[in-house]
Amino acid sequence: MRMTLSTLNWRRREMVRWLVTCATEVGVYALDSIMQNWFTLFTPTEATSIVATTVMSNSTIVRLHLDCHQQEKLAGSARTLALQCAMKDPQYCALSALTLCEKDHIAFETAYQIVLDAATTGMSYSQLFTIARYMEHRGYPMRAYKLATLAMTHLNLSYNQDTHPAINDVLWACALSHSLGKNELAAIIPLVVKSVKCATVLSDIL
Repeated sequence: MRMTLSTLNWRRREMVRWLVTCATEVGVYALDSIMQNWFTLFTPTEATSIVATTVMSNSTIVRLHLDCHQQEKLAGSARTLALQCAMKDPQYCALSALTLCEKDHIAFETAYQIVLDAATTGMSYSQLFTIARYMEHRGYPMRAYKLATLAMTHLNLSYNQDTHPAINDVLWACALSHSLGKNELAAIIPLVVKSVKCATVLSDIL
């Protein structure tokens, strides 16, 4: 795992799953060990999408016969791992970190702050729109709105891009703003006008 960490290898994903399976068979100590030392074994994406997700799955809890205290300890290690990965690679790990931290208020707030900090430089509009929609789905419309406005500042649709995939996100952001109130709608319209140069799209929105 260490030898292939910095080089592309088509079998790595398979080996990551195998290592996590082996650690699960050994027990809680082994799982905790690979999470504590994840940066020497896994990429941030592997650590969140495979390692932490597997550790927090119901099947792992059942297989290990964990009591509530052990479950929480293991989940705490997985959340810590997820936050570390999100800080290291927010583009590809932030949404996974939010999902893994949903049941812990402090960890969830920390993950959200990581997204905000990375929004201006480290994330694309499509990634921000995806997280914004996730926030709305989770019942945080104002946070969804905040992320949508940040996404809009990264977007630039030229006059002939009337079939661009981001158009649906722009329409969604405007509908969200309208549902929140006049102030939110008034604040997002200038961002839309600045980001969208395509007349047909603007006419649909305005």
